[in-house]
Amino acid sequence: MKTGLTKSQKTTEIWFNEKEKMIHVRAHNTNLKKRLAVYAEKFPTERRLLDNDPELGCMEFEIKKGRLSFRLTEPYSDERRQMASEHARKKGLKGR
Repeated sequence: MKTGLTKSQKTTEIWFNEKEKMIHVRAHNTNLKKRLAVYAEKFPTERRLLDNDPELGCMEFEIKKGRLSFRLTEPYSDERRQMASEHARKKGLKGR
C-alpha cells in the first residue's frame, strides 16, 4: 500500500499503564494488523478496533492486558547458528 510514508515513519506503538486494564497498539505492520484482525474474529470481547486510517495504512487496537506478550530470546550461540545453517542447507533453503 502506498501511503507516502517512509519505512522509518511506519511505526508500531504499544502503550499501557499499570492502572488501565487495556493495552493500546497502533500499527503500520501488515502482518501484525492481520494477526490482530484474525484474533478479533475469534475473540471479539478481548480486543476492539479503535481507529483505521487507510490513507496512512495504520490501525489502532485496544487489547485486554494479559492477551499480548513480549518474548525475549537469547542470541544464538555460534554452535546453534551453525546447526541451523546446516539444517537449512539440508532442506534446500538458500541464505540471504
